[in-house]
Amino acid sequence: MLQAFATSLGIGLLIGLERERQPDIKAGVRTFALVCLLGCLAALLTQTTGNSWILAAGFISVAAMMITALATDPLENGDPGTTSIVALLVCYALGAIVWYGHTSLAVMLGIITTVLLYFKRQLHDMTQRLTSTDILSMLQFGVLSLVILPLLPNQDFGPYLALNPHHIWWMVVLISGVSLAGYTALRLVGTRHGAILLGIFGGLVSSTATTIIFSRHARQKTALVPVAGVIVLLASLVVMVRIGFVAALIAPPLIAPLARVLGSGLLLGLLAALWVWQQHRNGNEVLPMPEINNPTEIKTALTFGTLYALILVLSAWLKDIAGNQGLYLLALISGLTDVDAITLSALRLFGAAQLSTDQAVTTITLALLSNLVFKSGLIVVLGGSALARRTLFGMLAVAIGLIISLLSIG
Repeated sequence: MLQAFATSLGIGLLIGLERERQPDIKAGVRTFALVCLLGCLAALLTQTTGNSWILAAGFISVAAMMITALATDPLENGDPGTTSIVALLVCYALGAIVWYGHTSLAVMLGIITTVLLYFKRQLHDMTQRLTSTDILSMLQFGVLSLVILPLLPNQDFGPYLALNPHHIWWMVVLISGVSLAGYTALRLVGTRHGAILLGIFGGLVSSTATTIIFSRHARQKTALVPVAGVIVLLASLVVMVRIGFVAALIAPPLIAPLARVLGSGLLLGLLAALWVWQQHRNGNEVLPMPEINNPTEIKTALTFGTLYALILVLSAWLKDIAGNQGLYLLALISGLTDVDAITLSALRLFGAAQLSTDQAVTTITLALLSNLVFKSGLIVVLGGSALARRTLFGMLAVAIGLIISLLSIG
């Protein structure tokens, strides 16, 4: 009991300390601490008496208290005070769930609540920078994940029973979600925070598109060559981080051997990117903003879903007629333009026990190597010799790291 009430008190004090900073407050550190204790006490009384109305009555009373206080003495800045009302009710509810044993959840939610309250200005500024297109992107992702996905049948169809509509679309949602995170961050960060963030977020959305864009800019403006080299290398390195993240979600047993291979390529690539960055003497160039397509557009999602479905069928067919060699050939071909589809296919085959650990890692690594070759070609053709001299050795370093680690597990 004492531990539950002490935890409730701590959560209330944490949120109350943040509210105490606000001018003309109606509820500060003491009020929030007492309300959180009240929630814990109400839950205790509810459990002891078996009367759930005690907990509900406390909730309603706290809401009525704050609404009355704000109605009789409004805030001077004209703010209706709804944030403080909701925060106080959240505090009461957190105290209640502490009593019912959800201590870790309550503490996490208490910290998240405090963070949301503390970063009010930053969150408002962020929303002001979002365009209607950005908001539409988020709504489209909601349609992809919450409307289309639940409607699709979770059943295997087609040749080799390789096509499961629900599974295919779940992969679309996963890749679109990761890309949307990078797309949104790229839109919010813009060019203000330099090459490193542009490379990271550009790689989350599309490393190939980022390579094309900055290779063209580097050819047009020689001064951009060093910073473009950093961005292109980082974007390619982020692809390996993406693959590791997706593998951890879909096929957790594969993450350890895959991380050893990806980690070697990542380490050598980071060293190369660091060397290129050290050659970047002037940080005053005006960086171009990469115009990357919205990854949640229905057309984009359907294109990826179709490609992934095709890769699934081809993977099953080639593995049936040519064994692993057929799958490796497909990885080399499809990896030229898209690593995600063949990676997801390999992860699914591994999950279905149709690929061993070594075979799955080999398939993914071959796709990555193929993609590195393709982007190296883009750098030479679009970026010219100056950019190629600064980046191709980095691409080669990544490839060497991948190959050495792959041979070691074989």
